[in-house]
Amino acid sequence: MKGAFWRRLDLLARRMVPAGLSLFFVLLAALPLPIPGYSSIVPMLVLASVFFWAIHQPSLLPPVVVFAIGLAQDALSGAPMGAGAVVVLLAYGVTVSQRRFFHNRSFIQVWVGFMVVAAAAAVLGWLLTAANVGLFVPSRAALFQYLLTVAVYPLVTWLLHGAQRLTPSEA
Repeated sequence: MKGAFWRRLDLLARRMVPAGLSLFFVLLAALPLPIPGYSSIVPMLVLASVFFWAIHQPSLLPPVVVFAIGLAQDALSGAPMGAGAVVVLLAYGVTVSQRRFFHNRSFIQVWVGFMVVAAAAAVLGWLLTAANVGLFVPSRAALFQYLLTVAVYPLVTWLLHGAQRLTPSEA
């Protein structure tokens, strides 16, 4: 009886790795660093995490969880509520729909795919922010955020590949 309980608890914890790491990236991105203007160009770490899990184990990160993670990101970053959630949810949907394409591809090919998804996400986030503010928002911050996101993607992927060993394999 006790063994079964601990096995179920272990399985539950392993199934929560993608959501837990994505939330960790939300918190990491929300850290106030003493760099002027950093809050407007912080890398989209959550987007990288959602992209990774959408390719490798989407069943462990369902859309409702992706939406909740996006709302948490909006709440902590001060972005318009729902804007980040819509962006990561759309990126997740596009990535899941192209999952077969990304499987068994080289890292460079997947990285280029991420660059396309991240570019679309940056533009959409910029447009949603501009629409919410009702003004033209300078796009330079979105460009730098995109470039930083693309630059840190290999490190994020390396970390997530290590964490993937902890997750249960998909059926």
